[in-house]
Amino acid sequence: MAAAAAAPTTTSSGITKHSSVLSNSTKLLSRFSLPFPHKPASSSIAIRRPLQISNVLSHPIQHQLEEEQTFVSRFAPDQPRKGCDVLVEALEREGVTDVFAYPGGASMEIHQALTRSNTIRNVLPRHEQGGVFAAEGYARASGLPGVCIATSGPGATNLVSGLADALLDSVPVVAITGQVPRRMIGTDAFQETPIVEVTRSITKHNYLVLDVEDIPRVVKEAFFIARSGRPGPVLIDVPKDIQQQMVVPNWDQPMRLSGYLSRLPKPPSELLLEQIVRLISESKKPVLYVGGGCLNSSDELRRFVELTGIPVASTLMGLGSYPGSDEDYALQMLGMHGTVYANYSVDKSDLLLAFGVRFDDRVTGKLEAFASRAKIVHIDIDSAEIGKNKQPHVSICADIKLALEGLNSILEEKTRGGKVNLDFSVWRQELKEQKTKYPLTFKTFEDAIPPQYAIQMLDELTGGNAIISTGVGQHQMWAAQFYKYNRPRQWLTSGGLGAMGFGLPAAIGAAVARPDAVVVDIDGDGSFMMNVQELATIRVENLPVKIMLLNNQHLGMVVQWEDRFYKSNRAHTYLGNPSKESEIFPNMLKFAEACDIPAARVINKNELRAAIQKMLDTPGPYLLDVIVPHQEHVLPMIPSGGAFKDVITDGDGRTKY
Repeated sequence: MAAAAAAPTTTSSGITKHSSVLSNSTKLLSRFSLPFPHKPASSSIAIRRPLQISNVLSHPIQHQLEEEQTFVSRFAPDQPRKGCDVLVEALEREGVTDVFAYPGGASMEIHQALTRSNTIRNVLPRHEQGGVFAAEGYARASGLPGVCIATSGPGATNLVSGLADALLDSVPVVAITGQVPRRMIGTDAFQETPIVEVTRSITKHNYLVLDVEDIPRVVKEAFFIARSGRPGPVLIDVPKDIQQQMVVPNWDQPMRLSGYLSRLPKPPSELLLEQIVRLISESKKPVLYVGGGCLNSSDELRRFVELTGIPVASTLMGLGSYPGSDEDYALQMLGMHGTVYANYSVDKSDLLLAFGVRFDDRVTGKLEAFASRAKIVHIDIDSAEIGKNKQPHVSICADIKLALEGLNSILEEKTRGGKVNLDFSVWRQELKEQKTKYPLTFKTFEDAIPPQYAIQMLDELTGGNAIISTGVGQHQMWAAQFYKYNRPRQWLTSGGLGAMGFGLPAAIGAAVARPDAVVVDIDGDGSFMMNVQELATIRVENLPVKIMLLNNQHLGMVVQWEDRFYKSNRAHTYLGNPSKESEIFPNMLKFAEACDIPAARVINKNELRAAIQKMLDTPGPYLLDVIVPHQEHVLPMIPSGGAFKDVITDGDGRTKY
């Protein structure tokens, strides 16, 4: 049997047998993906991953038959094999082609089995946290579940930050950990931690496998849970003796997750969609507030904006779901460090269309003052988010893709019939005036390089087409403000958790998932140092990851708060060497040199363009150390717990407050 533990904080935790679905309905289900990949055009060995997660449940039994006919196992059907080989084959059957796995005593058997796989490549991280962040980067860039593997004890606990990050940002990740043998569980054995208990509240679901025969079902369920409904991380803990036990696997076991399917949102009610269209037609100043939930619905969102003419403000997680370079409708990011005009639009709006968002405190500030003049429509796939922070006037718990398809269909029909004639040009003109009055700007520091200018230059030289990952801090906010994201899954950042050290390993995952793309890690010196060891992985795997390091020798965002609220008293935020303040410390170029990665440093503004161009033109990995002044502040800024009226638009570290 397998002991399953569901996170109490998440609405999704179980699943009924998949065969029962066909008898009930073949309708669209919200972000419902089959537990099996689609049949590829040609496949002789194993199924490859589908390009995107399906929202359609159609003829699951037929898909199951296709899957069984297509997959060619290395073993004869009745041939006994180790549990670890069953586990690896189960991953192959889910279409996994890449994992991020770091070996140890309790997971050695899994690694031995990986060497016997013809289809799965292991990208060896140099720290388990690097592995889980890389799996997240893979998932964020591709939309497919990322897979990481670690040993028991400290290996497993090193995954904790990544799992918490994936839960907060709704990223599908399957983490597999080795565990001490069953007979030793609970004895404080060497490298034993109860990782199921440790991660209970930071995973969508987790398992401790206690019967080798459960492995096929558990893996199938784990991938299903990770990518259906509101995506999230699932952990599978596998004791070492289970990995070593011989078994003939049964691949036909049904999933046993009673209750989960019944709690997946149903297709949206047409009556409620009609009500939303009516509210739109009655409003004078509507605004779209879109988040990470819209990343799979970019086409439908663009069509909705085309039909309605409603301007779009995006959360940090939603960047790219609507093209940021659309001057007519895009208001860029809203929230604490959002544009003045995005926050103005929400403050003055009479209708707030909140699609795939969770009213996070960094967006809303003072809740009572947020969109205080507006009727609120909230559509989200997770019922727990509706009414959690802000009470909506109309709410729909559904997949935003289906909701937008329904809204677009109603709007098209009503527009053709002349029943609806939307014109918000006066409102958009009002917002355009705000854009002109309060554009995103930055200060100059003589010949020094403003960090925002470096990001603008990168945007220009990459044509806005690069996949950008970041660490956490000032550089993260500037990357959100000054790079224009025109497609979903271009922007990879730790939003909810704010985990420093995310940028470099996430870029690794993105480069593995999207070998065709230009991948740039815009990082800060503080964040970069937290997973600097992953330079070794980049070099060994020869991944073309470009690192643009905005190096200000300080923990920039904390310094900004010190400047604003603590009279510039420095409390351990200087990251250089206090005895040699005139020198850049540490020398980031030496880290690159140690890993045989080409690198350069740029200090003067007039040398920046050529330096960035060289970084982009150099084949393989490259590190560009861009020295920037630490006095610069991220603006605009609404202080924590503040309202739009409290917005700060001027000043930096050279001013006393």
